[in-house]
Amino acid sequence: MSVKHQHVTIDEVDIHFVEAGENHSQTIVFLHGFPESWHTWQNQITYFSQNYRVIAPDLPGYNLSDKPSNINFYQVPNLISFFSKFIKAVAHQQEVILVAHDWGGAIAWPLVAFYPQLFSRLIILNAAHPSTFTREMINNPNQQLKSEYIHQLIAKNAVSKLMANNYQFLFDKILSSMQDDILTESLKQRYLEVWQQEGAINGMLQYYRAMPQLAPSSQKQVANGGPVVSTQEMTIPQINIRRPTLVMWGEQDQAFVVECTYGLSDYIDDLSLVTFNDASHWLHHEKNEEVNQHIQTFIQRT
Repeated sequence: MSVKHQHVTIDEVDIHFVEAGENHSQTIVFLHGFPESWHTWQNQITYFSQNYRVIAPDLPGYNLSDKPSNINFYQVPNLISFFSKFIKAVAHQQEVILVAHDWGGAIAWPLVAFYPQLFSRLIILNAAHPSTFTREMINNPNQQLKSEYIHQLIAKNAVSKLMANNYQFLFDKILSSMQDDILTESLKQRYLEVWQQEGAINGMLQYYRAMPQLAPSSQKQVANGGPVVSTQEMTIPQINIRRPTLVMWGEQDQAFVVECTYGLSDYIDDLSLVTFNDASHWLHHEKNEEVNQHIQTFIQRT
């Protein structure tokens, strides 16, 4: 895989991104999630750069991008504004196809909702729609249980906890559902290179500290704080998508209940939903060929 390493400054924040297939006219932008980097899309970059211009940034706080210290930077409204400027900077004045996973998806949903003119299509991999996720957080005890891990990520000792024993927490808790044959030694080393960047662990955690709403923890030993609010006080956002949208979902997701995919058509005008009953949250690693094929078919659909 041959990529160009590029940088662009948005609102005085330096963003590292890779570019491939620069001679093609149509652009696909890939947004990764926690705790990854642009590398997570290497299979998609290799595949799609044959016919598309492909852009994959390190999110702010991650890997080779700047890591703003002000937590307000990581609040969703600012992230939406920030990435609208990033898209404009790399898009060559054309609509782009946006593909996103996990936290990248948490940004992508409202980004496409509020800046639809920048995008032709949206493709989501295991990133819950903000409206259905909040609905499940309020009403579904299983979703509340699946989100318990976030309390450890916003605790005061989170940085040291994640870095201890050569980042054992991230391997054992966050990546634990990834299929064993996928998490190879070379992939583990690549994760370590990302996490070992100065300030990277703290930068990754800023997204959780600034997330809009989190149900209280049922574990008394885990202190509540930051985004924690009573489920009775939560409000379901109205995030409406006016662009054709493909959602791909691994049903063995450790972070989201499958019910987060229910009722999506209430918020998406043109929805295609593909589920995989034998894949986890790390769908793009475990089913990379199938993911690429579904994206290709969706892009070429008239």
